Amino acid sequence: SACRLCIMRKLPSVLARTLTSGTSASPGLPDMSEVRSKLRDIVGASTNWRDHVQAMQERKALHTLLAKRQKDLPPRRMKDSYLEVILPLGSQPEIREKYLNVHNSVRFGRILEDLDSLGVLICYTHTKQEMQQRSPLSIVTALVDKNNLRQKIIHPDCDIKFTGNVSWVGKTSMEVKMHMLQLHDGDYSPVLDASFVMVARDPENKRPAFVNPLIPESPEEEEIFKQGELNKLKRIEFSTASLLKMAPTAEERNIVHDIFLNTLDTRQEGEGTVSFRSRKLPPNSVWMEDAKLKGLQICHPEERNIFNRIFGGFLMRKAFELGWATACSYGGSRPFIVSVDDIMFQKPVEVGSLLLLSGQVCYTEKNYIQIRVHSEVYNANTREHHTTNIFHFTFISENEVPQVVPKTYGESMLYLDGRRHFTAVMEEI
Repeated sequence: SACRLCIMRKLPSVLARTLTSGTSASPGLPDMSEVRSKLRDIVGASTNWRDHVQAMQERKALHTLLAKRQKDLPPRRMKDSYLEVILPLGSQPEIREKYLNVHNSVRFGRILEDLDSLGVLICYTHTKQEMQQRSPLSIVTALVDKNNLRQKIIHPDCDIKFTGNVSWVGKTSMEVKMHMLQLHDGDYSPVLDASFVMVARDPENKRPAFVNPLIPESPEEEEIFKQGELNKLKRIEFSTASLLKMAPTAEERNIVHDIFLNTLDTRQEGEGTVSFRSRKLPPNSVWMEDAKLKGLQICHPEERNIFNRIFGGFLMRKAFELGWATACSYGGSRPFIVSVDDIMFQKPVEVGSLLLLSGQVCYTEKNYIQIRVHSEVYNANTREHHTTNIFHFTFISENEVPQVVPKTYGESMLYLDGRRHFTAVMEEI
């Protein structure tokens, strides 16, 4: 740990104030378990499931602490919310088991869980009022905007450091930028850059609540803030052009038409006798309907977050693992995650729900597999299904993979949507 200390930047005083000192392996730096217990303290969440109703009742009283207008809240700087957290996989082997996969690298689903918790704590650090021990805000993940990996393998026996801060603020939402680094030969090298959007709501998580404005202090920070604004506009544009709202572009229509012509069965004689209904699979291809996997989770109290809903990080981990399995069975070799993109949290998942996950290969190109995981909850009493999340994952396989081929118009729209996500990821990388 001596080499780790010599390369660590001086921690901003806000971190020292916000979190107690970490483990003996990393003096001064908190670990992920401390992040989670700190979150429970800030919200006043119960540690016993049987007390959760009372804990939520007690939160109602915090309504009086909410700001009536954003300008009533003191502005913050980016460094005020800056946090560094250690994941001591190298110095504390006993926590390694939880993060280990069969390929002797780190389970990426666990990293998504940690990023989700850290993102929420960073936002609470940004909105913290000196005099209040408990926060009146319910801060929840609205969107995972981008998670781009810089390395294929995350080693299971080297310490990991997470850093992050609030990079942009609207009236009730905050963008958080986080970075993950891993210790090699005494130096931390970058592994992952992540961008999450969090929203602040009232103590009962029912209505939006104002958050402290953010003031950039340097040209670099101005640039970061401006990028946050652009990201917001890009998301609006992407959603406005959604294939659920607008017809495909001319180029996309041609792509779909070419796929259709390519799958027509022309074995019958004569141009006039080709049937539009008779379809054949081109060589080295798989019908889209044959490229899916399904999963089911019972949502137990163990997976609840501080607001007694199912923890967003758990949903991401489960969706990622199904997405990975879908890519693995499709490509026939080990896939590596390249990017996690545009995860919308549309509805909270209640404890006790049946969670249905569907993984679908929706686009392929060379070694790349674009996966969409659809998550919905099923209420056994009302027999109703509700979509809670859509997840987009880009994987790269060790070998070139077959082409995925849509058959119906609905599948063609999924294909084009997958292609749009894949193109956006490739532009980023």
